[in-house]
Amino acid sequence: MLSYLLISMKLMHFCTACGHETTAKIPLGDQKVRQVCSNCRTIHYVNPKVICGALALWENKVLLCRRAIEPRYGLWTLPAGYMELFETMEQGSARETREEAEAEIEIEQLYCMYNIPRIGQIYTLFKANIINGEFGAGEETIESRLFDEHEIPWDELAFPSVERTLRHYFEDRKSNHFPMHLETLGSRLDQTG
Repeated sequence: MLSYLLISMKLMHFCTACGHETTAKIPLGDQKVRQVCSNCRTIHYVNPKVICGALALWENKVLLCRRAIEPRYGLWTLPAGYMELFETMEQGSARETREEAEAEIEIEQLYCMYNIPRIGQIYTLFKANIINGEFGAGEETIESRLFDEHEIPWDELAFPSVERTLRHYFEDRKSNHFPMHLETLGSRLDQTG
């Protein structure tokens, strides 16, 4: 409760509806402290961010991108990012793959979903195939490469969600059965996602 209050108070000082100051209080019928506009009474909710991305494959190899931005500059990740308004998770995953790896994908299925409550994120990754095997490096990417299991730079992965997804994939590939994985990730404070 205290961390939620601190996040809420840190994020909102003025109403997005009318511009007046907000006050931290528990609205009638609620149980959590929210930022409430003192003028128009709009209640401002702080909700998790949705990250969407792809486990993009070509000939049984995995596409990884080396990050050109913080956090975790220079480390390897799956193409993923924040979902935009008015798009589906699938559209967001395809857009992020296009932006970060200059690859067009055909999505097969929702493959991994991670709750990351300590940083207020929900991370969704779709299993997908790269169309025509073409990829590159977008503005947020130093380089992108296809990796087989023995080539994965395990010690240079950017986020726990990337490592978990890759481990699921290589294990599931042994039986050619790819169930959806749902997990809650731990409490390492120095990393996100």
